[in-house]
Amino acid sequence: MSVTGPKGFAASGVHCGLRKNGRRDLALVRSLVPATGAGMFTQNRVQAAPVVVCRLHLDLAQPQAVVANSGVANAATGKRGMIDARATAADAGRVLGLDAEEVLVLSTGVIGTPLPLSNVIAGVREAAAGLTREGGSAAAEAIMTTDTHAKEALAHGAGFAVGGMAKGSGMIHPQLATMLAVLTTDYPLEPGDAIEFLRPAVDASFNAISVDGECSTNDTVVLLANGASGIERTRASDAELALCIRKVCGVLAKQIVSDGEGATVLAEIAVRGAASDPEARAIAERVATSPLVKTALYGHDANWGRIAAAAGSAKFNGGFAQLDPDRLSIAIDGVPVLVQGRPSGDEPSLANGHCEIELARSLGAGEAHYLTTDLSYDYVRINADYRT
Repeated sequence: MSVTGPKGFAASGVHCGLRKNGRRDLALVRSLVPATGAGMFTQNRVQAAPVVVCRLHLDLAQPQAVVANSGVANAATGKRGMIDARATAADAGRVLGLDAEEVLVLSTGVIGTPLPLSNVIAGVREAAAGLTREGGSAAAEAIMTTDTHAKEALAHGAGFAVGGMAKGSGMIHPQLATMLAVLTTDYPLEPGDAIEFLRPAVDASFNAISVDGECSTNDTVVLLANGASGIERTRASDAELALCIRKVCGVLAKQIVSDGEGATVLAEIAVRGAASDPEARAIAERVATSPLVKTALYGHDANWGRIAAAAGSAKFNGGFAQLDPDRLSIAIDGVPVLVQGRPSGDEPSLANGHCEIELARSLGAGEAHYLTTDLSYDYVRINADYRT
C-alpha cells in the first residue's frame, strides 16, 4: 500500500498521454485530513519549474496533496514551465477543495520539453475522481520512467505507520539524484517539525547512493504528516518515527540503486576508521563513482587496486582525504584483499550480483556507507536511446 499505508491518505495513478503505450504517467497523493509537511530538493543550479514552485508553496502553506507526472520533466522550459507548474497546482487545488499553495507538483522525464498542460489537467481531474486507499501502487507505477518496477515501502511504529514511493534508475547521485519520493505518515507533527525528521533520513539514504554520478534538475523528496493515527506524541515515539522514516528511505534508496539503468551488480561500500564521518563519506563517494571500479564490478573482477586508487584520490576540504597506504585495509565480500598495506593474495568471487566493499583506515572513528552499481554496456544503450 506504500503511501496509502498510513491512515488518512488516498492515492491514484492514471494515463494522461505523456507516456506511450497507455502507461500510467500521472500520480496523485492526498491527505484526507489536515496535514503538515516538508521537502528536500536537488542542489543542481538548473532547477526544474516544479522544484521552484514546490519551494515557494512550502514557504506559504502546509502541503495537503502531491501531483507527480512522468514522461516530461518540465525543466529548462522558461516562463511557460513556471506557468504550467502553477496551473497544475491550481487546478488540482480546485478539484480537491484546496488552495493552490497546498498542492506540491513533481515532474520527471525528458528535459527541455514543454508540459502538455491540457493532458495534465485532464489527468489531474481523472486522478482526483479515482482517489482511493488502494491506489498507492498505481501512483507508484505512474511516476516510473526507465524504472523496471515500482518502488514502494512501508514501516510500522507503535500505533502509526510511514509509507513511501519513489522513482529513480539513472542520473542517480547525491544532492539529490534524478529521483522523486513521496513519504506519508499518520504520526502527529507540528508545522516546521517535518524537516527535522526528513533531513537526516535523506542524508543517510538518498544522499548516499550513486548509479552514474549525475545530479538531476528535478530531484524532490516530500513528507506529509497528518496525525490521523491519533496517538500521543512523546520523545520515545519521536525517536521511533525517526527510525521508521529512515527505514523507509533506506529501503527505497536501495530499490533505486538495485534498479539502476543497466545495473547487474549492487555494491555496498563501507568506510571505517577515517579521521571523521565527512571524510569517510568523501572516500566512499569517490569509490562509488569511480568508472574503473564500476566497470570492474561489471566484469566481476575483484580489482582492489582500483578501489585503493580511488580512495587515495578522494577530495576533501579543498585537498585530499587523509590516507596512509601502509594502514589501509580492504575486504571484498568479507575476504581481506589488502591488509595494512600488504596484498593478501586472496581473490574473492563476484558472481552473485551483490558485492560488499569495506575499507578500513585506522585513523579515527569516522564511518560512512554508500550504495552504487556497476557500469554496463546496457547503461550506454539505454541512455543513447533515451529520447528515441
